[in-house]
Amino acid sequence: MPSQPPQNLTIATTGASGSLFLRQFLLTVERDQRVKTVNFIASDSALRVMAEELGLRGRSNLVAQILGHASSKASRKIQQQSNADIGANIASGSYPADAMVILPCSVGTLARIANGIASQLIERAADVCLKEKRPLVLCVRETPLNKIHIRNMYRAADAGATVFPLIPAFYNRPSDVEVMAREFAYRVLAHIGIPQSNAYRWKG
Repeated sequence: MPSQPPQNLTIATTGASGSLFLRQFLLTVERDQRVKTVNFIASDSALRVMAEELGLRGRSNLVAQILGHASSKASRKIQQQSNADIGANIASGSYPADAMVILPCSVGTLARIANGIASQLIERAADVCLKEKRPLVLCVRETPLNKIHIRNMYRAADAGATVFPLIPAFYNRPSDVEVMAREFAYRVLAHIGIPQSNAYRWKG
């Protein structure tokens, strides 16, 4: 865990189920004053998944759509990046990103990161985190797992990433899926050094 809370985050979402978890994660970082800047990337496949799971349509005002804001209340903190823009700020190790989270992370994205294939911005930004030894959290969502998936998780972890499967907790007896997704977001944020004061903590 870093000595100071990360202030500059890269958050990406890819074509795996779990958009509700992404929404809760973005809502949390949006209101957390310790986080100053968020660069957000959505893959083309993620847009399709979000259309199915959240009822979103198109790229226009995507962050505002995810957060549930009117277009006039779009986030000033969360800046959307194009996945095709391989020359974006976060594609360079000289840009001071503190950590990156991919939520959810498809096994296709996992495979490209694990094998150094960085043809689009999500994989390039992840590659930068690995080479600069910055926290990279891959919230992998797939079941069942075949041997290729498991090998790629090992490769990514061996290179320095944290494989943080999108598995919610139940010991806090969540009252609904929103609570379940929010607690998962809190767990990921605690892992990268941004614990939330209202997160559930097991007392034994």
